[in-house]
Amino acid sequence: MTDSDHTLAPESVLDAAARIAPHATVTPVLQARSIDADAGAALHFKAEHLQRVGAFKFRGACNAVFSLSDHDAARGVVTHSSGNHGAALALAARLRGIPCHVVAPDGAVPAKLASIQRYGATLHHCAATIAAREAACAKLHDDTGGTVIHPYTHPWVIAGQGTAALELLSARPELDALVVPLGGGGLAAGTALAIQTLQRDCALYLAEPVGAADGARSFAGGMLDHDFVPDTVCDGLRGSLGAINFGLLRTTGARVLTVDDADTLATQQMILARMKQVVEPSSAIALAAVLGNRALFTDRRVGIVLTGGNVDLAALAGPLRA
Repeated sequence: MTDSDHTLAPESVLDAAARIAPHATVTPVLQARSIDADAGAALHFKAEHLQRVGAFKFRGACNAVFSLSDHDAARGVVTHSSGNHGAALALAARLRGIPCHVVAPDGAVPAKLASIQRYGATLHHCAATIAAREAACAKLHDDTGGTVIHPYTHPWVIAGQGTAALELLSARPELDALVVPLGGGGLAAGTALAIQTLQRDCALYLAEPVGAADGARSFAGGMLDHDFVPDTVCDGLRGSLGAINFGLLRTTGARVLTVDDADTLATQQMILARMKQVVEPSSAIALAAVLGNRALFTDRRVGIVLTGGNVDLAALAGPLRA
């Protein structure tokens, strides 16, 4: 079974919301007046770093695992992941009582790898390239018969990720803009679907690292451009933008905003200092994009998805000691 065997429609997000409701956490929406003052806007943070496994990824993984037929589920699931999706799929598989295999690239954050194993998945390693990850996944599929749940192009995953924005827009219907990080595009595409589902007049902005800006180049050129080697501290945003994601995002008028790593890391520290929330660089980049484009967001009501909080605590402690 491949991604092309499934279709995406706005109602897919509503179906996903009902499917994952017994398992996923309805995360809170946070505000910080001092950050609003700096941004010149009213910001509403969807706290997905407080989701199960510490990331929004549980939504998509849970929807995918519980969408499987009993016959397919019995053979287990397979994926590749730098961390959060792997941990999310491992937990979802454990909840359903099925095997899970995760391929992780060399250099992945140790804390994230530990989570994958803690939730019961079998961990496999490969070189830190998308080609190596895909090849290792294909071999595991052949060896185990497990269903491949791609971290960001599988329609079930995309629909599940869209439930975060569905909750946010339902709780804050006054929002006129949403900002989410952009890596492979699972959350971005799911968010676009959620906006369509609720028929909201809400602009979508995608925050992408300068060192992994294939999305910005793809939007500018009108076609996917994967000719790059990612160089960014945002380990969760190093994946190449998926074709299904790109196609959906182009039809919704989404706009990409690129962000330097230095600005992302400074914003990560700001969130810790002012909001007392620990988030990953791959999460902090969304607020960094707003602060770096103040004229674009002035006087607007903006939703920001804080996507994950699985940080390397030893690395985080370094700046705090400085």
